[in-house]
Amino acid sequence: MIIFFLLILILILGIFLFMKQAKFGKKPSGKRLERIKKSPHYKNGSFNNINFTPQLAEDTSMPKLLWKFLFGKKVQVQPSAAFNFAKTDLKNLDPNENLYVWMGHSSYYLQIDGKKILVDPVFSGNASPVSFTTKAFSGTDLYSTEDIPELDYLIITHDHWDHLDYKTVKNLKPKVQKVITGLGTAEHLEYWHYDPNKIIELDWFEDFDLGNGFKIYCETARHFSGRTFTRNKAIWASFVFESPKRKIYIGGDSGFDNHFESIGKKHGGFDVAILENGQYNKDWRYIHMLPEEFFVATKNLNSKRVIAVHNSKFALAFHPWDEPLKKLTHLNDKEHQRLITPKIGEKVNWENDEKIYEKWWEHFNS
Repeated sequence: MIIFFLLILILILGIFLFMKQAKFGKKPSGKRLERIKKSPHYKNGSFNNINFTPQLAEDTSMPKLLWKFLFGKKVQVQPSAAFNFAKTDLKNLDPNENLYVWMGHSSYYLQIDGKKILVDPVFSGNASPVSFTTKAFSGTDLYSTEDIPELDYLIITHDHWDHLDYKTVKNLKPKVQKVITGLGTAEHLEYWHYDPNKIIELDWFEDFDLGNGFKIYCETARHFSGRTFTRNKAIWASFVFESPKRKIYIGGDSGFDNHFESIGKKHGGFDVAILENGQYNKDWRYIHMLPEEFFVATKNLNSKRVIAVHNSKFALAFHPWDEPLKKLTHLNDKEHQRLITPKIGEKVNWENDEKIYEKWWEHFNS
């Protein structure tokens, strides 16, 4: 019995020391915490969604989820063969060309009216605190920080491991002029030695004038945050990037709700919306959109075009890896939306509405 309790004590101490590593970040403190406490979205020590948002749907529970995981029908959550994608050379692009390059999951590079933007980059090969779990599908980790040019803006939508990667943002630091993120997330970045003067940190419904006709708006999302067992100390957000000529919606992670319609009305529609479609499950449908809701959100946002992300790199849910794109393209046979589904690494001129995108996922075993 003494040996048993000693082993338990050693295990607890090991976990405690492990979670003291810098990659776990830091909870907001000092002046930032005082600002957070004044936010209308922060109550009882945590940020809250606009509408009631349970982590799990009413018709499920953690024991049921565990049972499905252990004994449910097994599906192929990862491709059986390595991808063979070609990457775009980002450093030698025409800086005045408006374009989009997807890096898998929710990481992507944008050029908009001369500005270079990187969103939620994860280049370390996995999306978890330990390297042997949630590994990137073979052939998807095309990009490294060495491939990234000097950036005008690094945008971080929230602090989950598949959106905020310690190793990646640390190595990007010399290339970033400004970071744009939600209230509270900057505590991690400053802990990782980012200059506070280079960080634009916004609460929902706040905006910031970037100068010369460029502006950033922080809008709502329906999700949660946290890099440890403690949740919702920083806000999760979507962003609207506005140039003198264009409006881009950067959706981050979000379950479906009426905020899409509110944002669409507020901003008068978008040239392109980038929305999550993948790593969903009806058991957690309030915090991740289902494919059937994707085009409803697109229409509510009043977006001319839509790009689907949050798929094809990490297995975070129980669905087949290619299901998100299969379902969307099938649904779009009736919806007739301008759906953009490029390969990872492919350069996209999203304003070219004549281009037909191949169903590249069909070339791999599912």
